[in-house]
Amino acid sequence: MTLIAILVFIEEAVYIYRKIPSSKRSIIIWINAAAPVISTTACIGMWVPRSTMFTDFTAGIFFAIVIHKFLMMMIKECGGQKVLLRRFENGHFTITTGPCCCCCLCLPRVPITRQTLFWLKLGTFQIAVFRPVLVFLSIVLWTNGNYVLYNASPKRPALWINCFIGALTLFALWAVGIMFRKVRILLKCKNIIPKFALYQFIVILNQLQTTIINIFATQKIIPCAPPLSSTARGSYIAQQLLIMEMFLITVISRMVYRRKYHDLEPPECVAEEPGDKQQTPKSILNGAAVQDALPKV
Repeated sequence: MTLIAILVFIEEAVYIYRKIPSSKRSIIIWINAAAPVISTTACIGMWVPRSTMFTDFTAGIFFAIVIHKFLMMMIKECGGQKVLLRRFENGHFTITTGPCCCCCLCLPRVPITRQTLFWLKLGTFQIAVFRPVLVFLSIVLWTNGNYVLYNASPKRPALWINCFIGALTLFALWAVGIMFRKVRILLKCKNIIPKFALYQFIVILNQLQTTIINIFATQKIIPCAPPLSSTARGSYIAQQLLIMEMFLITVISRMVYRRKYHDLEPPECVAEEPGDKQQTPKSILNGAAVQDALPKV
């Protein structure tokens, strides 16, 4: 299934490279590569159990970049930052959306300006920068024996590093949710809702599902099966599920993204109607036609 997912992605990448404009090409390829990359890392971790920590780190770093790429794709599909600002010149962002502030209904709406777009892009860019740094720190601590992947003790750095990564991820997902809520109607013709649903499925399956299974394995809810311990068996189950799920997402992504969508029409300008044009008043002065009381030369 992993091999088929890789072949499907390669075929789709060739199509995108030939048919999609260069301004969107790399972004769409990055987004479509998320499921095959996660499937590949899960397959490696399944066959080489001791590499599980490194394969999880690799998948996490790649998907952190994909979160930022998805936000940039929505901006590109609107025609770019300048065109987006023209389309929503007097519009507002609704920040009462998940996963951070869905219950804070008292929060005000934020006007759409160049500065607010910068903060949204910064919200996703920070996870693409800080997650690799934190992963590198985790590997350094692991080589020294201070980092244990499934040790949730407050005295160990694994808990605090994972909590910090979780907070950064929530802020990044919040920025994407704010942008999606604003452009989902405009980009409905480009199937942005199915694309966002696939992106959300990858988030839930790669992050939440794996975390829940690892917690069950750490608490011995998932029993050991010699020669696999509880934690090793939990990782084994999570990787098997990810391979099948990412295979299905890769196939569905091909159906959604492997289409040639037409660009949006440019923002409407205030056009001057022919009947609204005021004719220049003419008058007769000493037998000569004049306009606006000035002699016509």
